[in-house]
Amino acid sequence: MKRFFDAELENFRSLLLLMGEKATRQVHDAMQALALADAGLADRVIAADDELDLLEMKIDDEAVRYMSLRAPVATELRLVIVGMKASHDLERVGDEATSIAKRVIRLAAEPPLKPLVDLPIMVTVALEMLGDALDCFTHDNSEKALSVCHRDAAVDQLNRQLFRDLTRLMIENPGSIGRALELTFISKSIERIADHATNIAEEMIYLTKGRDVRHSSEVKKARSAAVR
Repeated sequence: MKRFFDAELENFRSLLLLMGEKATRQVHDAMQALALADAGLADRVIAADDELDLLEMKIDDEAVRYMSLRAPVATELRLVIVGMKASHDLERVGDEATSIAKRVIRLAAEPPLKPLVDLPIMVTVALEMLGDALDCFTHDNSEKALSVCHRDAAVDQLNRQLFRDLTRLMIENPGSIGRALELTFISKSIERIADHATNIAEEMIYLTKGRDVRHSSEVKKARSAAVR
């Protein structure tokens, strides 16, 4: 028999998923702005960041209200705590999208560098990780959440490779230094987005299994295996 305030938890869950959709859209739009050298789209990404900030605050308010009024049982309490922590990670994803957009505005005024294949690959993997982590919030799939943690090492490896490529480019062509540095920071932002997705996935494992896998050998071994 459902508790009479289950609808409140569903609303809480919906708010987090809405925040995830908006954060994902901001990253996608920021990278689209980079690909098209579209400063106008980058400006819209920056302006949209306030929406994520407001959603994070609303999720925190709803969580505190629920814990204060409803005396949640253990599983409900885990859901609320995980939701609060995940919303913080999503807000940081939005911040990284904003950081990318600001760099796009500067890059849009410069001639483009040669195409860099690793950036689109990186952001595709990072956004897939984020989507899969959030999907676990709906479907309680701890195995899928663990697979997100596995993929983080691949994004780290791509980030290191891109750093090497851009460093070589700067040495060979000093005129590219400013633009290459901007791309290096964009790559780092994508790597951080993957880190936030991993954080959310680890919290989803805690939600479904009641196990804290952060810094655990289970996750570390999976990451090591992913880069072999």
